Amino acid sequence: MISRLYSQSKRKYNDAMITPRRKNEFGAVSGLLLTTIGLAVLVVGFAGLAVWAYANYNNQKTNVDGRIASAVAIAKKAQADSDAARFEAADKLPYRQFVGPDDYGRLTFSYPKTWSVYIDKDITSSGSTYAAYLNPGSVPSVSGAATQQYALRVTIESKDYDKVIATYDTLVKSGALKSSAVSVNGNTGARLDGNFTKDIRGSAVIYKIRDKTVTLRTDADTFKPDFENIIRTIKFNS
Repeated sequence: MISRLYSQSKRKYNDAMITPRRKNEFGAVSGLLLTTIGLAVLVVGFAGLAVWAYANYNNQKTNVDGRIASAVAIAKKAQADSDAARFEAADKLPYRQFVGPDDYGRLTFSYPKTWSVYIDKDITSSGSTYAAYLNPGSVPSVSGAATQQYALRVTIESKDYDKVIATYDTLVKSGALKSSAVSVNGNTGARLDGNFTKDIRGSAVIYKIRDKTVTLRTDADTFKPDFENIIRTIKFNS
């Protein structure tokens, strides 16, 4: 009897000692598991952040490289355009001298050596009109001169200066042309800028030469820089 009671008491004691140990072990395992999971989450988070940062870096680098490449291309084009303009200007030198008929005031001016000159109507009789056309390279046919664009056209007419100016009144009043005064080498005349026709937009200067009227006109704004240089060199016997 005593032996049985002792055995039962021993079992209860052992059970009491084992149960807290298992509870402690379970708590330790749970804490370790949570810590492991937390670390895993952090590692994944940092890995994702690293991937995002690397992708963002690549995007930024690509954008910067693109902007640099674009800026370099723009700079190269600007330099090429500048070089082309400088070479073109150099090709035009030295300028040649245009000389009109003595009987029509001996009009003279300087023009680029790369331009050609075509005399459409020379002076053959009193009252006829003198017309000359200048253009880079070759001069287009003058059969369609009304619509054809030329770098410069020169007309000396046996018409009164005021009457020639009056032919542009309608275009000036409509706003198609802008009229202003111009003076060169002591000679005063008129300047017109704008649309002369639907095909021709340019500039012209008109001067009185004795009993005649001379008109120099460029038919496109492309030739305007050359036109400005030319009209500064105009001379004639007034």
